Amino acid sequence: MYAVVKVKGHQFRVEPDALVRVPRITAEPGAKVPIEDVLLIGIGDTAKVGTPAVAGARVLAEVVRHGRGPKIKASKFKRRKDYRRRWGSREDFTELRIQAIEGAE
Repeated sequence: MYAVVKVKGHQFRVEPDALVRVPRITAEPGAKVPIEDVLLIGIGDTAKVGTPAVAGARVLAEVVRHGRGPKIKASKFKRRKDYRRRWGSREDFTELRIQAIEGAE
């Protein structure tokens, strides 16, 4: 069984007991977080697709930890003009452990 959920504008395919990195959410480690935006639930060869979300479905997750991803570096360069710009950023993330997918009946 699996589900496709939307968290902070990003879509993730999740399964029970899986670890998922999502954009940072405001919850303490150890807290239970219900995800209400379930776009699809797949059971074997069949799938229940929502319009846009599956009615009555939700995914229960537990916050494992917060962290920061690797640094993404970018730059601009123009030859013969003495022009160079470099910058970088790191994304904050929250790691979730998926506990259950409800509403798959």
